[in-house]
Amino acid sequence: MAGEGKLTHVDEQGRVTMVDVGTKDTTQRTAVAHGSLTVGPDTLRRIADGDTPKGDVLATARVAGIMAAKRTPELIPLCHQIALSSVKIELTLAWPEQRIEIVATCKAVDRTGVEME
Repeated sequence: MAGEGKLTHVDEQGRVTMVDVGTKDTTQRTAVAHGSLTVGPDTLRRIADGDTPKGDVLATARVAGIMAAKRTPELIPLCHQIALSSVKIELTLAWPEQRIEIVATCKAVDRTGVEME
């Protein structure tokens, strides 16, 4: 990895700074994150059946994931504001494991990556 051992968000005097990406080329960038949420069997069944008091849990989770990606520069210090071209949140119910599997994919055409989003 280029610059290994050197923090990119710290200058020569040890001060926190935002990385200058102004000279980088604009390229297609994609980041994918995987995770899971373990729930009880009754909760998983109720989510699958759409039998929850607050409505469609999975739809709400998708919207929340998209909103979080769009607001990343507000939530994570020193994160660049980039124009996202796509945010996709996939949620899969995994019955034997009693989990909700989550895959979030973000895309952008910009000068810096989308791995934070």
